[in-house]
Amino acid sequence: MAQQVDTSIAPSIGVKDLSYAFPDGSSGLKEVFLDLPPGSRTLLIGANGAGKTTLLRLLSGKRMAPAGTVSIAGVDPFKFGLEGVTYLGLEWVLNPIVRTDIDVPTLLASVGGDYYTERRDELVKILDIDLAWRMHAVSDGERRRVQLAMGLLRPWTILLLDEITVDLDLLSRSNFLAFLKHEAETRPCTIVYATHILDNLATWPTHLVHMALGKVKKWGSMEQFNVQAERVTGNSQLGELVLKWLQEDLDERGPRNGKASEGKTYENLEGKGGYGAEKAIK
Repeated sequence: MAQQVDTSIAPSIGVKDLSYAFPDGSSGLKEVFLDLPPGSRTLLIGANGAGKTTLLRLLSGKRMAPAGTVSIAGVDPFKFGLEGVTYLGLEWVLNPIVRTDIDVPTLLASVGGDYYTERRDELVKILDIDLAWRMHAVSDGERRRVQLAMGLLRPWTILLLDEITVDLDLLSRSNFLAFLKHEAETRPCTIVYATHILDNLATWPTHLVHMALGKVKKWGSMEQFNVQAERVTGNSQLGELVLKWLQEDLDERGPRNGKASEGKTYENLEGKGGYGAEKAIK
């Protein structure tokens, strides 16, 4: 039975000494500690394979974490199946129903659109959705807008997003992020967003979490990291910070398979082919 939480207060997210192994015995997470405050908007940063998706699935209750390691508003999300926790990740965006010959109003009605009419209309406007679209005949970016509207239509108190904006154009993504920021500032909710795309995000998060090789290496508020929105060498300070983190992760990991690649190496030739060209060095 789903545990009821006080929806008048934004929930906190707590992780205490969380380690997780996959069914094949390989390690997914190692000794993770986090304390994300109520109402926070957190960017989850890390290279592919850092453990971001595993952490989000454990927070959502889609996977069982060891007892006492994960709490949402003080409650174990797997044990009690919390209401108000929305996770949008790979499983959601691969849902085959949104690729069939079906119209947008029918899809939105199937997830409560006829009940949450004001919220439905707001999301349709923000995501620039055409209600006449047939889902088998739209682009991936247009399909993703409809999926986001479906996933966000029911009010949530915890929103966990895993790389779900990759198909959106710049304007749609900007409007979507502005909507999420407005939600967190005007009603009690908490957001964790895993992404590699940092455009227009310098003023969006309140907190950052840096993951690598299944561990949380750093986490804290934007003020703690002293990140501002000014531009530096063509990137925001947030972009510069994340680039530094990812390079450190790569240096720490070393070459794949524990050794340098054999055979060809490559060097970048400036000024050729627009973006530069590569040549093999024998």
